[in-house]
Amino acid sequence: MALRAAATTGMAARMAPLGMRRLFSTTSPNSFMPPPITAMGNGEGTPGREQAPPSTNLFVSGLNKRTTMEKLREAFSQFGQVVDARVVTDRVSGYSKGFGFVRYATLEEAEKGREGMDGKFLDGWVIFAEYARPRPERTPQNNMTNSNGYNSYGRQ
Repeated sequence: MALRAAATTGMAARMAPLGMRRLFSTTSPNSFMPPPITAMGNGEGTPGREQAPPSTNLFVSGLNKRTTMEKLREAFSQFGQVVDARVVTDRVSGYSKGFGFVRYATLEEAEKGREGMDGKFLDGWVIFAEYARPRPERTPQNNMTNSNGYNSYGRQ
């Protein structure tokens, strides 16, 4: 029975269309090669995104859902004095949304923390650390109107 299965498998491989063999072949000289990271962005950090100016506040992404503020503080404190470590959590479940912020006392410590933790493992997941971008200015909105400019009664 095993001999018959081996024979049919070999025969199926020989009879497969050339396109299918080329598609699943790993030895083809024309196999796909992704573009280098530097071609997709600035060569540092997240591809295709410009770097934020250096600051004492770091944005940390790729966090495990069960990562706590204490674990985040403990991991980053080996590179300097951590003033604040915050994991952004879901309001309903209380689990991490996968990102957080770490604030250091000085720029030098923040640079050491960014270099030391970027691409490292925390709670079994690879995390990424980069300088946090400042929050964009938000204009106050009138609570009586919705996004199209009308209130709930259909009047402007």
